[in-house]
Amino acid sequence: MTDAHKGILAMIGACVIWGLSPLLFKALGQVAPSEILAHRTIWAFVFFCAILAVQGRLRLMPQLIGSAPGRVLFAALMISTNWLVYIWAVQIGRTMQASLGYYIFPLVTVLLGAIVFRERLGRVQWISVGLAACAVGLLSFGLGVVPIVSLVLAVTFGLYGTLKKGLDAGPVVSVTAEVAMLLPLALGWLAWLYRDVGGFPHSVGTAGLLFLSGSLFTAIPLMLFSYATRRVRLVTVGLVQYLNPTLQFLCATLVLAEPFTGWHAAAFGLIWIALALYSGQAVMEERASRRRAMSVGTSGTV
Repeated sequence: MTDAHKGILAMIGACVIWGLSPLLFKALGQVAPSEILAHRTIWAFVFFCAILAVQGRLRLMPQLIGSAPGRVLFAALMISTNWLVYIWAVQIGRTMQASLGYYIFPLVTVLLGAIVFRERLGRVQWISVGLAACAVGLLSFGLGVVPIVSLVLAVTFGLYGTLKKGLDAGPVVSVTAEVAMLLPLALGWLAWLYRDVGGFPHSVGTAGLLFLSGSLFTAIPLMLFSYATRRVRLVTVGLVQYLNPTLQFLCATLVLAEPFTGWHAAAFGLIWIALALYSGQAVMEERASRRRAMSVGTSGTV
């Protein structure tokens, strides 16, 4: 098996874990979202520190915090907000809105690139962004309510990715630094929650699920994602990544039995068309770039 094939399998593994996460957070329905977030932060920190210690890279985490504390803190606030809203959405029966948010996220990232980095968008990209906006507007009109969950998840994750673009660190180091900055808040929140019970108030099974929220559903897929991005073309990573919201969507409709109306069908249809256009354009641009690189390489050897 080639490195590329291993990378694709790693990417699929990461997306499957993320995509099935609604089942975990629904099973933790008796635990408040803020409490789950605190445990997720703590266990992710422990897990990532152990990995970095084994790799001999633990020193890189405080170095990153010292070099860009403001950027790391803002990134931490964006990802923690994203996690909290996602957990809350699953628990109150809005997993479908959450999946829509992660479908919209790539198009929000394109728009942020144009706004923040002055990146020029092509016609197809503008059409894709426009279709996504139409989908949100259509769903808002049809249901009589703006899909706030979708927009918050898409924007916070888009801003998070934009901030990460300027950090000179790998994903494991940067996420460890982010959860490290949130760690005092997480520990303090749990201490306040448990102040009157004198200890951990949940069963062993619930404790195990809380541990999994920070390890299996946070740390491990991120490591798989990092492994994949080093071995697979970014356009492939982008295409495979749609498996995550697709599985979330299937969990919402087939397992959690959330309502799927004609307005949902129309909105998701527009989003899928937008993503097909966006992805197709990305594939063509990537192939054209490879042909130009091969052409330059060939001409250089003559």
